[in-house]
Amino acid sequence: MRVFVGDSRERGVTLVELIISIVIIAVALSGVLMVINQTTSHSVDPMLQHQAVAIAESYLEEVLLHPCGPDTTPVHPGGRATFDNVADYNNLPDAKVRDQNGALIGALDPNYSVTVTVAADNLGPAGNQVSASRVTVTVSGQGTNFTLRGWCVDY
Repeated sequence: MRVFVGDSRERGVTLVELIISIVIIAVALSGVLMVINQTTSHSVDPMLQHQAVAIAESYLEEVLLHPCGPDTTPVHPGGRATFDNVADYNNLPDAKVRDQNGALIGALDPNYSVTVTVAADNLGPAGNQVSASRVTVTVSGQGTNFTLRGWCVDY
């Protein structure tokens, strides 16, 4: 006489099947973790790029609010606050981001540096060109290097 406990069709998992399942889950999990690691390590990049753009825009706006023309006052002991035309900003290096009065902007990362160059340029078709000043603002730091250009037309 035989006595069966439970269903005779029940089977367990073999050791080989268990090891293969663990390997498949480990490979899938490592792929997901690599994606998460890549995403978190670069999640701040858009913010740094946006800060660089905002810095460049503010410097360019400050420069272009001044009139074009030749530099009539080459020495400005008061710094940027006393600049009176676009040409005064030529070769302006700010190792750290500052406002027009020279004060550091503490809310920004101190590793940004700003360079402003002003060069003579001509705009328009041949024969009808207008003299202008090309203003180039370059913001560097935090793995970003952003350049913004604008023109001041002297007409």
